[in-house]
Amino acid sequence: MIPLDMNTEIPESLIIIAGRDAYPRMLAKAARKAGVKRIVVLGFKGETQRDLVALADEVHWVPLGSMRLLLDTLESTGVKHAVMVGQIGMHNVFHLRLDKLAKDLYRSLETRNAHTIYGTVADEIEKLGIKVLPGNAFMECYTPEAGQLSRRAPTEREQSDIELGLKLVKGTSEFEIGQTVAIKDGTIIAVEAWEGTNQTIKRAGKVGKAGTVIVKVPKVGHDMRFDIPVVGAKTFKVMKRAKVSCLAVEAGKTILLEKEKLIALADQYNMAFVAVETTEEE
Repeated sequence: MIPLDMNTEIPESLIIIAGRDAYPRMLAKAARKAGVKRIVVLGFKGETQRDLVALADEVHWVPLGSMRLLLDTLESTGVKHAVMVGQIGMHNVFHLRLDKLAKDLYRSLETRNAHTIYGTVADEIEKLGIKVLPGNAFMECYTPEAGQLSRRAPTEREQSDIELGLKLVKGTSEFEIGQTVAIKDGTIIAVEAWEGTNQTIKRAGKVGKAGTVIVKVPKVGHDMRFDIPVVGAKTFKVMKRAKVSCLAVEAGKTILLEKEKLIALADQYNMAFVAVETTEEE
């Protein structure tokens, strides 16, 4: 087996607990290429894309909010490794029909946000003896190293805004906000809450106009079992409409969907695009 990291080997079988968009499909292909022989998909109707089915050896469909059925289904597969990838639509999160176990777990949380909710789900899965791997497992080739990705480097003003954005994200981690922040000329324009990256950028564009800088990095203590920062072409098109001039992501912890296409878009839009290294004390 090929090592997945210092402590984990490539498993023969893998469960992909799949939300929406392209990331679950990309991870399935990467896992297969890495040597995973059996892929089991656990999908949610209205969320998981049907084209993922063709990449799986086995597929199970579970209603959102049915925590007991989800756990029983996972246990029935006999697979001991899983990943949780892909977004769940915000409209679904707030209008779920929860079963008794889901209600009990939800009520047990002192604070309710993406970290506590999805973290609790991951913890319950691991109680079954199923190891939940980081959401960026198998995806090393989609993760940028530190450095300038675009043709144009950040200006002195943009670099200053990047540094401010990093301080903001790392300094507000306990509040579960700010994976994406928008800054212009040293002023905080927008901070991501539950609405997601693209909606935050759209909101920032209405306020900051041309020259806004976007910083998208995980918070301090980020649980890599879920909610991996992902950037794709759609985000770049949203940034173009918002007249964003610079994007900074974190090296080693951000997935770039179609990396070469993203770099080409950055150059086409004359946008500075960089991957930065951070520390927990940033």
